[in-house]
Amino acid sequence: MVRFPEKDRHQTFIEPEGLDTVEVYPSGLSTSLPIDVQWKFYRSIAGLERVEIMRPAYAIEYDYVDPIQLHASLETKPARNLYHAGQINGTSGYEEAAAQGLLAGINAALRVQGREPLILGRNDAYIGVMIDDLVTMGSKEPYRMFTSRAEYRLLLREDNADLRLRERGYEIGLVRDEEYGIFLRKKEMIKEELQRLRQEKLLPSQVDVDFLEDFDLKGVQNALTYEQLLRRPDFTSSDLSRIDEKIMETPADVREQVEIQIKYQGYIDRQLEQVGRAKKLEHTKIPQDMQYMGLPGLSAEVQEKLHKFKPDTLGQASRIPGVTPAAITILSIALKSRSGQ
Repeated sequence: MVRFPEKDRHQTFIEPEGLDTVEVYPSGLSTSLPIDVQWKFYRSIAGLERVEIMRPAYAIEYDYVDPIQLHASLETKPARNLYHAGQINGTSGYEEAAAQGLLAGINAALRVQGREPLILGRNDAYIGVMIDDLVTMGSKEPYRMFTSRAEYRLLLREDNADLRLRERGYEIGLVRDEEYGIFLRKKEMIKEELQRLRQEKLLPSQVDVDFLEDFDLKGVQNALTYEQLLRRPDFTSSDLSRIDEKIMETPADVREQVEIQIKYQGYIDRQLEQVGRAKKLEHTKIPQDMQYMGLPGLSAEVQEKLHKFKPDTLGQASRIPGVTPAAITILSIALKSRSGQ
């Protein structure tokens, strides 16, 4: 009634809570109105005139810490050894909070052990994208992790999560030796199969004519590697098995990974080049006592933003709204002068 006064109806779905209960959930009717008002409006709905409320709806209000006060390890900048995770950092209370709890817990444990923190970059994981967004831009409303926030989506695929993160997990002690051994064997099989497919060739003169016709290869004179065949969008490893029985001998997850890497190699390489360029900025750390105010060449606006956000790296500084590429160049020169390089 408040947000959409022009509407004369509102849709709700009455969803059963389970097979062995009479409880139902009115999806789309979330509210924080007083209980007596809830009684009246639920019973005003056709079919719910005698409905009973098992648990009234409610809302929670909570304060939060501005996440720009956090390092990428989720340690607070003002207080050493204090780590924040979850809704207190301005995120939703779902997967976003769980992911922060995982990383904050890891880094708190690494601190106790006297080891370097685990920092996931924007090209490593969606967790890295989320935390970087929070610590460089803050959050005015509960943050949700949408895939559209990631600029390296082609690298952050579900199928390659182990290839991206399993070794990092093993290094910090979260992956058991047995599980890591299985991963290493899979990684080696992928490497070997990619190498084999680059070497094995289809000779048109030695292949069944039906196969050539099915895949529009009739008339091809030169030999094609199996890798070149798999690069075709309409050609799969199952199709290749008609002339190459070995490919079906590899485990399904290895076969899937090989096919994906071959089909998207050009696009993947392009994103890896972008990551390589960005890493130069990510690896340049900024001392916490860096003085931005009065730094020659920086506008007053940029000085204020850098002083407020206190970025840990040049990469973080480059993603602060309003900080221009020219400002990053000036800051880079100032850091080199400071270090005596």
